Amino acid sequence: MARTDTGHRHHTGGWRHFFRHYLEMIAAMLVGMVVFGALIRGGLALAGLEFPAGRPDLLVLEMAFDMTAGMTLWMRYRGHGWPATAEMAASMIVPALVLLPFLWLSVLSGDAVMLLEHVLMLPLMLLVMLRRREEYGGPAHV
Repeated sequence: MARTDTGHRHHTGGWRHFFRHYLEMIAAMLVGMVVFGALIRGGLALAGLEFPAGRPDLLVLEMAFDMTAGMTLWMRYRGHGWPATAEMAASMIVPALVLLPFLWLSVLSGDAVMLLEHVLMLPLMLLVMLRRREEYGGPAHV
């Protein structure tokens, strides 16, 4: 905190911390996609199975899981509580769950659902963060 000329305190770097945290979570999602995707496919390969290529609904769910797992681990490492972590996880899972019926009804293709899942989750994550601006705007807890 720093003091202004009038003696009031304001939080310096709050928005900088906020947006850095947002970018960190996106990075954690990307790492989660790579790591958990490899673990799932590696585990299937060890069992003599393959990921079902003809099931875009399973691919959408797996991608949502992979990204959510990476982000959840990062948030817990950063010291966030379970309520904030659960809200953020929901912002990543809900788009997939909302879009899957459109895939099943053949209104949207698998590629369109995958793209929309990502397009929707990023602003939803930002909205969740804005709801807890003080928590996400402060310095890292680690």
